[in-house]
Amino acid sequence: MSRLRLGVKRFFDVIGAVCGLIILSPVFLVIAILIRLDSKGPVFFTQERLGKNGKVFNIIKFRTMIVNAENLGEGLRVSTEDDPRITKVGKVLRATSLDELPQLINVVKGDMSLVGPRPPATYHPYDGYANYPEWAKKRFEMRPGITGLAQVNVRNSVSWNERIEVDNQYVDAFGIWLDAKIILRTFYRIVKPENVYLANDSKSENMD
Repeated sequence: MSRLRLGVKRFFDVIGAVCGLIILSPVFLVIAILIRLDSKGPVFFTQERLGKNGKVFNIIKFRTMIVNAENLGEGLRVSTEDDPRITKVGKVLRATSLDELPQLINVVKGDMSLVGPRPPATYHPYDGYANYPEWAKKRFEMRPGITGLAQVNVRNSVSWNERIEVDNQYVDAFGIWLDAKIILRTFYRIVKPENVYLANDSKSENMD
């Protein structure tokens, strides 16, 4: 894997994330106010995820569920948009993927990239990095992304292992132009959102 290409990718990640945070700061403020008015609890939700080389980090998202949701109902699983633990504002944030915006902070910190394999929870689909089969560990050779090839191609319509295969394809083929195409397709999906609860594990991959 070319260090030069990785360096260029990181450069555009930082520039893009910083510009995004500045431009979207009014949106962040509005969303934060709406979350606080809608339900009690913090504005942000954090959860441990597996990053590059299996390193654990805390992903940052806007809170879309009531406090203590993981101890109510289906626990860590979220299988339908009608889950009563999801707040009114949370339904909109999830449908539009706006709950993912705070991950721009993760990009600046170096935990994530704008584009890359989505970071899985530490316990799902395998319990810890060490328990991933060797072929699947390839996806961890790059920083995880806010969006990725699997998100714009298959999202939750296939099994986790099939999604990992698409992630591995991205690792082999990544480049600035491919990242640009994925970002453009991501914007299109935000404008025309789809059902994010299609697969059995769907949104349960990210509890909030």
